[in-house]
Amino acid sequence: MHRYRSHTCGELRASDVGTDVRLSGWLHNRRDLGGILFIDLRDHYGITQLVARPGTDAYEALDKLTKESVVRVDGKVVSRGAENVNAELPTGEVEVEV
Repeated sequence: MHRYRSHTCGELRASDVGTDVRLSGWLHNRRDLGGILFIDLRDHYGITQLVARPGTDAYEALDKLTKESVVRVDGKVVSRGAENVNAELPTGEVEVEV
């Protein structure tokens, strides 16, 4: 698309697993579950879940942000696994590991 994003937050699907992506948007929600940081990134087109693991530069940077912060992230699309699929989101089968 352009230097700020390769995809929108509403377009990633299971067919994109393994793809390197760049997303831009607002930090909609964040959860720290057992040291793993989950971020819902929102743009005009939808929401994509981001995952940042402890000890990574991404974790350190994202851990300091508050809701509605604007970010650009690079990562790889990974499958959520059957037990973690969010059927209420069009992007619910995948997440982006930052």
